[in-house]
Amino acid sequence: MRFKRWPRVEGYTETPRKRAAFVRSQRQKCEKLPLFAELIRETQYDVDTEMARRHESWPRAQQRRRDERAAKWREARRRLWQHGDNMRRLLRDLWRECPYPADPVYLLDLFHQIDVGCIDPERPPWRFHRAITPRVTLNPSTFDEAFRQIGRAKVGGGPKTLPADKFTFCGNIGSGLLFLTSQVRLVEPNESFYTSSNHRLRDSHVGRSGHWVDIQVLGKASDEELATIERLAQMADTRPVRVRLSGNWACSSIDDIERVA
Repeated sequence: MRFKRWPRVEGYTETPRKRAAFVRSQRQKCEKLPLFAELIRETQYDVDTEMARRHESWPRAQQRRRDERAAKWREARRRLWQHGDNMRRLLRDLWRECPYPADPVYLLDLFHQIDVGCIDPERPPWRFHRAITPRVTLNPSTFDEAFRQIGRAKVGGGPKTLPADKFTFCGNIGSGLLFLTSQVRLVEPNESFYTSSNHRLRDSHVGRSGHWVDIQVLGKASDEELATIERLAQMADTRPVRVRLSGNWACSSIDDIERVA
């Protein structure tokens, strides 16, 4: 079995930095509660007393940790000998080649993972990597079922207008992971955002008749998937919706909206 040798128990090493750190910590405790500073000082002791206490407790603490580590090793060996000869040899080989630290806690955890079925001793994860299966939503019925929102930002706006929301979604409906950005745009591109309150881009719920939703798709998507995204998005919104691959083209006028609406 692999194991790590610990150094022998040594005494506490006293340094000027440790003494200064103890004095500083006592001062900070008094400064943190100035109204109770006198009461706090009554419970404190000088640095020589603290160093003497550490000289006495340090070897005991080291020995206690060594005893706890030895008890863990004995428990791990007892767990190992509970298996048959073939399984015991396999476990020993796994422990020799695994990337875990040579610590009894990791060895006990390895035994536990094997007992509960999380690790197959015939196919350990550090030799046989598990195939990654991405989450795919096939034939979604709603937009929320196919994509989930992962971001939201304020865009547009000015001193006379409120900014609009730009949403970011992600999902996989077959070809791979897709990222969608949804942004509300004006139907008439020549119209200024600085317009009257009932004809300006305020948010997702004002002036629906004068706006359309531009959804850009980042990723590999087929024409059928773009049509599916547009259908699902149109079901979730009463304004005209246009879906396009990012960087290809964008609707820019009312004529484009009339052709696709």
